[in-house]
Amino acid sequence: MKIKSIHVYSHEGQRRDLQFKVDGLNIITGRSSTGKSALSEIVEYCMGRSSFNVPEGIIRDKVAWFAVIYQFEREQVLVAKPTPPGGGASCSTTMLRRSIELQAPSFEELTLNSNDEAVVALLSRLLGIPENRTEVALEHSRDSYEANVKHTFYYLFQKQGLVANKDQLFSYRQDEYNPAQTIRDTLPILLGVSSEDRYTLEYKLRVAKRDLKLNVKMLEQARDAIDMAHEKAVGLYSEAKTVGVIASVDPNINAGGIIESLKAALSWEPEKIPEDDGNQISRLEEELGQLRKDRREAQARIDAARQFSKRAGGYESEAIEQLNRLASIKALPKNPDTGEWQWPFSEQNLALESPIATALLNELQTLDTELRIATGQRPKLDAYLADLDGKAQEIADAIKRKETELSSAIEADEMIARMGTRNNAAARVVGRISLFLENLVPNEELSNLKAENQRLKLRVEDLESRIGEDDSHERLNSILNIISSQVTQYIRQFEAEFQECPARFDLANITIVFDRIERSVPMSRTGGGENHLAYHLSALLALHLFAVKNNRPIPRFLMIDQPTQVYFPSEQVYQEADGSIQKTEADADLSAVRRLFELLLKFVKEDAPGFQLIVTEHANLRDQWFQDALAEQPWTKPPALVPEEWS
Repeated sequence: MKIKSIHVYSHEGQRRDLQFKVDGLNIITGRSSTGKSALSEIVEYCMGRSSFNVPEGIIRDKVAWFAVIYQFEREQVLVAKPTPPGGGASCSTTMLRRSIELQAPSFEELTLNSNDEAVVALLSRLLGIPENRTEVALEHSRDSYEANVKHTFYYLFQKQGLVANKDQLFSYRQDEYNPAQTIRDTLPILLGVSSEDRYTLEYKLRVAKRDLKLNVKMLEQARDAIDMAHEKAVGLYSEAKTVGVIASVDPNINAGGIIESLKAALSWEPEKIPEDDGNQISRLEEELGQLRKDRREAQARIDAARQFSKRAGGYESEAIEQLNRLASIKALPKNPDTGEWQWPFSEQNLALESPIATALLNELQTLDTELRIATGQRPKLDAYLADLDGKAQEIADAIKRKETELSSAIEADEMIARMGTRNNAAARVVGRISLFLENLVPNEELSNLKAENQRLKLRVEDLESRIGEDDSHERLNSILNIISSQVTQYIRQFEAEFQECPARFDLANITIVFDRIERSVPMSRTGGGENHLAYHLSALLALHLFAVKNNRPIPRFLMIDQPTQVYFPSEQVYQEADGSIQKTEADADLSAVRRLFELLLKFVKEDAPGFQLIVTEHANLRDQWFQDALAEQPWTKPPALVPEEWS
């Protein structure tokens, strides 16, 4: 993306055209207040920036429309915007045209047909900025956003007040929110660190996590429904037994058997059924009482075992300590674990068969054995406690089921009393069983949800591992090292201070740092406007050189406003140069001015062929290559950006 031409229109329909070479160096020089510094503001305004920053005065008063034609590899794009009406500070409506080759429209053809958002989207797409999303951690307050063509402005415009600023490296406006962080977020994307593949993977991961979250919710609902259904089934089973719909009673029936019994109950037909004598409820109450007794006994055994474990813990610790003491003094002639002889002061079997020795050794052996038995009981005790806990839980579950059965039996008995006959109550229970079975979640659905849950988990893990393998941090460091190396070379060509030290592009602080042996020196702690100019241009040229060589989506142009001011004795003397060769030669550091433009010319011809540089200046050189780079004759009113005769 380069600038083919800039056009301004008067309120009466007159048009002023400013043509540029899309390849190479373009210089506009001349007097002050002729509109040179406004060119970059016009280009920004026609690249999707809604705020209107063209200086107040002749340009704003006399110009009705601004237009810029951009040159892409296979087409041209025209963006035209009116001056904000009523002295406004912004305008977001535009005129947009695309074609293989465009001409500036006449005043009558100017019409609003688009807006800045569409302009940004189009230019970003034609530049080749990939789909992306800035990486912002969840704990940060700022939101994630997409990098677009507007995030390249930092590297396209070096304004007059910035080009030699020691504290600010790239161009941004004071009203922008946290521009330094924006540069840190978006430059890696523009340099190719955050790839389109990574963005695609992150999008797929977000979708997979969303699907997994939904599946987990559905799975939980299905499991809850099954748990509730099981409890409901037990209750219906108890009711059915109470009203005589289910005759056989299996005390060890499982969940599957209960469901089958309920299905069989659907075939029930009214018949002569003897009245219940209350044995069902009495039997359930007796069974429930026995279960509660069993639970108390089980809990008593658990409490006793835990108390024993607590007391045994102290004895066990003492036994271990005694074992360690026996081992430390080698009380036994042979190691109990390996069987090796361990008395270095006595030959094997020397006087060990005497009655006294035999008795002593037997005592020691017995002590060692008893201590080892004591310390070996801990695993068995832990296993015993675990077994007791398991049995207690089984009893608790059985009590819960039995309570449900008893409650349902009582409810069924009360229903019989209300409905008058057992057949009426039985019919009602059968109807409830039918409704329950219709809404029962089939096991196949739960199995499918479980299988889908496992598949989604594996999908998320796979995507996370593929994203985790991304080496973006190392790639960014590698790219910054390449750019820093080129910055060092350009600073040496400028013959600036610290040229003997490696220069480093510090993205974290958005500055240039010189690595010296004793300490590093940031650009803000260096002196001299000539040095600061060298550091600025070296960083920008190195950045654009990397973008050109690696086909990164940054426009292939750079606009620099009044860089040679630092080579004149004062700003007043510089402005009085007025594009005059004679005054430039008389007042400026001519060798430095020539070195600057020779370096820029070399950049567009040798380093990055086809790159476009647009420099607005007060200085002028008589060298033919400099005169060939002039876009127009020096602006002296006339010519200027806005003709004097416009009203």
